[in-house]
Amino acid sequence: MGFLDRLKASLDQTKQQFRDRFDELTGSADAEGVRTRAVEVDTLEALEELLISADVGVAATERIVTAVGERVPRGQSLRDLVKAVILQIFEDASPAVPNDGAPARPARSGWSRATPRVMLLVGVNGTGKTTTVGKLANLFRASGQLPLVCAADTFRAAAVEQLEIWTTRAGVDFIRAQAGADPAALVFDAIKSAQTRGRDPIIVDTAGRLHTRVNLMNELEKIKRVAAREVLGAPHDVLLVLDATVGQNGLVQARQFMSAAAVNGIVLTKLDGTAKGGVAVAIAQDLKLPIRYVGTGESIDDLVPFSAADYVEALFEEKW
Repeated sequence: MGFLDRLKASLDQTKQQFRDRFDELTGSADAEGVRTRAVEVDTLEALEELLISADVGVAATERIVTAVGERVPRGQSLRDLVKAVILQIFEDASPAVPNDGAPARPARSGWSRATPRVMLLVGVNGTGKTTTVGKLANLFRASGQLPLVCAADTFRAAAVEQLEIWTTRAGVDFIRAQAGADPAALVFDAIKSAQTRGRDPIIVDTAGRLHTRVNLMNELEKIKRVAAREVLGAPHDVLLVLDATVGQNGLVQARQFMSAAAVNGIVLTKLDGTAKGGVAVAIAQDLKLPIRYVGTGESIDDLVPFSAADYVEALFEEKW
């Protein structure tokens, strides 16, 4: 399946909820397929309930419901307005980012294979971070790039072994160290190796951590300092991996990491395992961070670049 098809499939549970309940609040369609029920208080309340149940979040729901109440006269498509407001939420949160799986190049002269892009993936344990690193490496490899994966979680042997399996399947370079080694030193080695071998980007799997673990946050800062010293502008991406199935609890994690780790993008995993796929809207509204990738399943190909337009089309693809 293509990227859009996989995204659509991952939203099946959420889409089912929208389809079943959206029809109720928009009324029957006329001969041209337009649903013309007037937007009244009951309709707005039903819309609010639908959005909250899909984990769109309080702030985004209020924004959507307010826009509907102010702008939809009888005969105008409620579906189209809700889609437009959601798209605007994503646009407000996300600067232009590439949608082809490739890392954006900084606008600077002298870019070469000797100055690879450095990407750090961070988050708490259990979000699918290590698996996501492997899938991301596969995505870059499929786009014709030559990534190098760095297993900087040097304290969990199982994580390193799991990542090695994924990178072998993806056919990409992999660098690891002895258990308990300094993660920042390993990142230094990874950068030097990438520069020598012409590998780009470098994808770093960091240890799962909470923002309250001072020693681990200091370790992350050290990794970032080493990367910045060796490559101009590094780390170029600090991507926080969030589990879509935990819903609003993921927003709490994200806020904590934003201040502690200078996160500049989100990877939303396990989207296929929840009926609350609306959490993507909550992330955009509440955090003002771009969602860069979404996990759509368990196979190595089940990570796709996020597109707000494709997400909204997938969510509303059924005929109302």
